[in-house]
Amino acid sequence: MDYARYESLRALVRANFSETTQRLVDEALAYASERLGGLVRYDGSPMLDHAAGVARIVIEEVGLGRNSTVATLLHDVVRLAHKELPGEAFVALMADIRARFGDQVAGICMGMANISALKLKVAKEQADNFRDLIVSYSEDPRVILVKLADRLEVMRSLAIFPREKWRKKSWESMNLYAQIAHKLGLYEIKSELEDIALKYLEPKDYEHIVAKLEESAAERKAFIARFLVPVEERLRSLGMRYHIKSRTKSIFSIWTKMRKQRVPFEGVYDIFALRIIIDCPREEEKRQCWTAYSVVTDFYTPNPNRMRDWVSIPKSNGYESLHTTVSAEGRWVEVQIRTERMDAVAERGIAAHWRYKGVNQGAQTSEMWLSRLRELMEDTTHALAQRFDAKPASGEIFVFTPNGDLRKLPEGATLLDFAFDIHTNLGATCSGGRINNRSASIRDKLSNGDIVEIQTQKNQTPKADWLGVVVTSKARNKIKSFLREEQAKHARMGREELERKLKNWKLAITIDEAVAYLAKYYKVRLGTEVYALIATQKLDFMTIKEVLTRHLSGEAEEERRAAAAEAERLKNEQRAVRETRGGTDALVIDDDISKIHYKLARCCNPIKGDDVFGFVTISSGITIHRTDCPNARRMKENYPYRVIEARWRKGAEGAFRVTLRIVAADTTGMANHITEVISRELRLNIRSINFETAAGGCIAGSVAVEVPGAATVDALVHSISRIKGVQRVYRVN
Repeated sequence: MDYARYESLRALVRANFSETTQRLVDEALAYASERLGGLVRYDGSPMLDHAAGVARIVIEEVGLGRNSTVATLLHDVVRLAHKELPGEAFVALMADIRARFGDQVAGICMGMANISALKLKVAKEQADNFRDLIVSYSEDPRVILVKLADRLEVMRSLAIFPREKWRKKSWESMNLYAQIAHKLGLYEIKSELEDIALKYLEPKDYEHIVAKLEESAAERKAFIARFLVPVEERLRSLGMRYHIKSRTKSIFSIWTKMRKQRVPFEGVYDIFALRIIIDCPREEEKRQCWTAYSVVTDFYTPNPNRMRDWVSIPKSNGYESLHTTVSAEGRWVEVQIRTERMDAVAERGIAAHWRYKGVNQGAQTSEMWLSRLRELMEDTTHALAQRFDAKPASGEIFVFTPNGDLRKLPEGATLLDFAFDIHTNLGATCSGGRINNRSASIRDKLSNGDIVEIQTQKNQTPKADWLGVVVTSKARNKIKSFLREEQAKHARMGREELERKLKNWKLAITIDEAVAYLAKYYKVRLGTEVYALIATQKLDFMTIKEVLTRHLSGEAEEERRAAAAEAERLKNEQRAVRETRGGTDALVIDDDISKIHYKLARCCNPIKGDDVFGFVTISSGITIHRTDCPNARRMKENYPYRVIEARWRKGAEGAFRVTLRIVAADTTGMANHITEVISRELRLNIRSINFETAAGGCIAGSVAVEVPGAATVDALVHSISRIKGVQRVYRVN
């Protein structure tokens, strides 16, 4: 390890940190050097030079601490490993870094790697989305600060990069990273990123402005000297301690103003600003700033429309200053008045609040400014959420199309939401897709940074159950609209077909009377539902003709009366048995009653302990259903006279089969873990088991188990749900 090559960085670390940190930085340099050995930048210098340069910026210009500095030195190691190493090897590397340098260093490195993996497109209309995506990857705010330092070092070295990379990196710096730096109050970094980007994007304009600034430098210097004579004389007489900076407007700012106002360089009046920086105690800051303001305006006339007071109420990112524009010698001059502390904040952003001279630099203080930075970043990530037309969600996610376009969706959005967000026809014909090159269903939820590909089928159409799959209002409205159109089409087709058949059959019944009877017969509420059943061929015309013929002949009414009489006979028979057995109010299941025949319904598979009721059938005696059976409501509403109360005998014994549905992570031995819990821990018999691969790295399947009652099912569900990796487990029947 060539420590001498990085002596300037090590000296900076010695000046700012403890001996422990110095040793840790040296260890990080050696660790990175070993793993980046042989890798070079475009000019042939070692790859580690980049990380060392970023580390200097992190310490000097951003004001971050030990963990950020160490993470900066290691970030290229993690970035390259994240891109090139197989999964197990990468996990091992991260575990090694975590063990050597701590969780925070590993976390910052991982955040940096995630941002580097993004495929950012040069698209102005998507800049806002990309900015929010970059910030959303930075749960630890130090990640975005290190990333800004990383980008600044790249831009300062951009000349060594191939020309084809200049435009893309400059566009990203100007439209993405400079805007984030501005939001966080890092004005020096913002301005430098913009100026360098302009140099590569618009080289002729850049050189023109630089030349004009050099031409006017001497005249500008003489004017400033004349302007300051009376001001400085008065400030000294008042006993104020201060110094004055003359700051030329950034090249990018001048260029922007020339374009917006459509004026030449000479037409930009506020080319420079004067900054009066006062050295005074904290409690004197406001008074002395306003004293300096009154001194300036005593000699020069202010423009009231250009007055800005960020001393009384600072900006949200911590910026404090008094700005005024005054007239002198026929030209406008911007004057900024602030204290040393305020100037440090303006130069270095929010970090300077807590790193300013004389303020404690311990871990607690560092956490205070990191906390404030988190608030600023949350403002950035959630500012657009209030405008987003979707079901309320805790935040937003950003996902990519295969060609790199970025789409913003609410948290919880599915692959089907994404399809409708791209295009209505894509959503309507969506049959599934791929997420990060893995097969996925329309129901699979998306995560931040996913690359999503949609697959379609020509004969696919939206279904009613899709409404339970989507969360965005756009998708929901499009599905509802399609379903309404389909319903109207089916109603029209079904009615036309039924009218044609009734004419052919020559039955003495109008179409409205026929539809009313069919709706009653098939237990549907509306005639349009009958038409839909006909249009979708769920009702065949031979059956319809038979039903209507029996209705017209009175045969159907006779059958209904016979069925009602049989049901009443069985209920009376059951009631008589209750009286002989002691007057109980319900059918007692599993009792030895030879006169009553019953069976357990297959649709809901009731077991001992379930709440149940009996339903009198015409040919099969009494069928026992669970009260939450899917068919329970229909039976109770349409055939109340055939429903009887039922309960289980307390001492009843038996073996019942239940089926559980299980969704779990697709890890080695998962099926074995499940069977061990069922058979060894709970000592229950497994009758069948079936698992298959599902989307999202999961397996899904069913297990049929023999149980003595419902209480055992609850214990079974609880035990399986506690297995590591099991995501959902519930009773099917």
